[in-house]
Order: sequence, then structure tokens, then C-alpha cells
Amino acid sequence: MLPRPFGFYIGLVKIPSEITEPADGALVSAPLSKFCFYFLWLGATGFGGPIALAGYMQRDLVERRHWVTKENYLEGLALAQLAPGPLAAQLAIYLGYLRAGIVGASLVGLAFVGPSFLMVLVISAAYVRFGGLPWMQPAFYGIGAAVVAIIARSAWKLAKMVLGRDSVKWAIFFGLAVSTAVTGHELVWLFLLGGVVGYLAKAVKAPQPQVGMLFVLAGAGTAARGKVAELLWFFTKAGAFVFGSGLAIVPFLYGGVVEQHHWLTDRQFLDAVAVAMITPGPVVITSGFIGYLVAGPWGAMAAAAGVFVPVYLVVLFVSPYFARIARNPQARAALEGVTAAATGAIAGAVYVLGRRAIHDWTTALIAVVALLITLRWKVPEPLLIAGAAVAGVLLYR
Repeated sequence: MLPRPFGFYIGLVKIPSEITEPADGALVSAPLSKFCFYFLWLGATGFGGPIALAGYMQRDLVERRHWVTKENYLEGLALAQLAPGPLAAQLAIYLGYLRAGIVGASLVGLAFVGPSFLMVLVISAAYVRFGGLPWMQPAFYGIGAAVVAIIARSAWKLAKMVLGRDSVKWAIFFGLAVSTAVTGHELVWLFLLGGVVGYLAKAVKAPQPQVGMLFVLAGAGTAARGKVAELLWFFTKAGAFVFGSGLAIVPFLYGGVVEQHHWLTDRQFLDAVAVAMITPGPVVITSGFIGYLVAGPWGAMAAAAGVFVPVYLVVLFVSPYFARIARNPQARAALEGVTAAATGAIAGAVYVLGRRAIHDWTTALIAVVALLITLRWKVPEPLLIAGAAVAGVLLYR
């Protein structure tokens, strides 16, 4: 069990600690079917990103239903914070694992990811069937600009929450932001270097006996066709660099699917990010949309599996050693360095994507207005994107 102060931080963001326990302190036992149905519902209706989804789980499972203890929930948050992978999905799978072992983790994972994946599959099929939905291009004209504004807001919020006043983390952040902006994609070795720098900075400040870190390598099976196998391998690597926010995967994906493999155009990539934002569930479900455009339904399944299966395996294999890793300051420092690097890559992606999405005064106006709205009010992202779509239709030339 984790110390209280550490457990109350999610992605280095403090969450409310006022949790109402039953009078007798008892845990309410719920059938596995009800437990899974809750995550099916959350996956179908949960908007707002990883922090919001984790907050829903705390409110519903800990405070209201008492199906999960406060301690178990906080351990799951800490695991999702320290290990790579989509935070909300990792937390859900961990809670499922605690409820019913491997069976619980498997069913909860499928229930949570399934609804948004099916929605993306339907949208992808329509997108391909109608030639990229040309009749919707005026809407996506405005949506692309709003997406850039949302990513900029997320980069700013993450920077404030993750970096604080730590000069080492800010240096890592700016290094990745500049390299991503200049090259158009992030360099994986710089992510790893960020972890090394974070580790060394902590070791120099407070040298102490080291506890070995655990690294889990999740192997993926090969598929019959080359494109499907490529997608599976590429998205497995991409999923390893999702720290703190699902948007951390955006710059990695752009560099791979647009710049390196040329699977998608700039316009298609922005559409893929927009689709992920207007559907509930994890933001990284954009992988399914990209996979469908590249290799149809099998490509969508391969891409989604590449992102989510390693998360599932991390939960299964890391749990027995998790308490030791979580208490090791050097291990946390290394992972915080990688998180700072991921945040910098998101900031750099704002420039890269902005050059493609903001190309006249109209899109610039939409982006500025969307950014000001996100900074001033807590407007749900789907609603903001819907407004940008209407503005795009009205102003499209």
C-alpha cells in the first residue's frame, strides 16, 4: 500500500481527498457483471480526457457505490502515473484485476475500450466509403483549428502540473518542444535521455541505495499481411510513450504515420485526432481510426491492440513489484523525466500541426477564439469542436 501523500496525485495533479466511506468501513461486494457494465457505460459516455475519467471512477466506485477501497484506487492511480500507457485505461484494467484477477482485467478492459472503438470503426467506415467525407470538409476546416487550440491548452496545463518549478524538468521540456517543432516528429532517444537526466538529477541531489527498476517488454504477434503487422508494431511502440495524457501520443503518431510511413496526409491526421476528441473514452482510440484508413477493419484492430494490449500486460506483470518501484525516488525521477519529455513533445506538436491546420485568417480566428474559450471556461471538448465545425461551415471558402 502506498503512502497517503504520494497516492493522492494523478499525473502529478492533486485530486480531491474527501472520500466518504461506509459507516462500518465495509466494502460492498458487487457481481462481476455489474462491475463490467459500469465500465461499459463509462466507456460509452465518458468525455473529458484521462483525468476526468479517473475522477468519474473515484466518484462512482469509491464514494458512491463503495465497490473499490480508497487504498486500492490510489494504488491504481499511482501505477497509471508511473507506468507508460493510457492512464484511464490502465486504471480501469487495474481495478478489474483487483476485482477478479486476469478475467476481471480482461473483461473490464474490453468493456471500457469497446464502445469508443466501435464508434470510431463506424466513423472510419463512413470516412472511407464517402471518400474522406468531402461534404464535411467545411466542418473539418474549423475542427482542425480547434484541435490545435485544444492541444495547446493541454500542453500548457500539463506543463504547469508536471513541471512545477523544477529547472531540470523545464530544460527537458524545452529540449523536446524545440526538437519536435524543428524536425516534425519526436526523437525516441530524447525521451529516454529525458528519463536518464531526471534520474541523474535526483541521484545527485539525494544519493541513496538503488532499487532495481522493472521493465516489461510486451511482445506482439505477427499478422498475415505486412501492413497489419507494421501497424501492430508501430502502435505498440507508440503506446510505450503515452505518459500523463493521451495527447502525448499525437506527436509520436504524426512523425510515424505522416512523415515516416506516409500512411496519412496532414488533413487526414487532423481528422483522426478530431474523431478521437468527439468520441467518449480514451483519446488514444484515434489509433483505431488511423489503422482503418491504412488497412481496413484488421488495421483498426491491430492499431488498437498495439496501444492497449501492452497496457494490459503491464498491469498483469508489474503489480507484484509495484510497491517497491513506487517507493523508489530514483525510479520516480526517471519516469518524471520521461513525462516532462512527453509534455515538451506535445508543445512542439502544437507548432507542427498548427502549420497545417491554420493557413488563413479564418482558421487563425477559430483557433484563437477556441483557445481563449478553453482558458476561460470549462467547456466540454465535444461541444467546443461542434462549435468550431459550425464556424467552419459558415466561414469556409
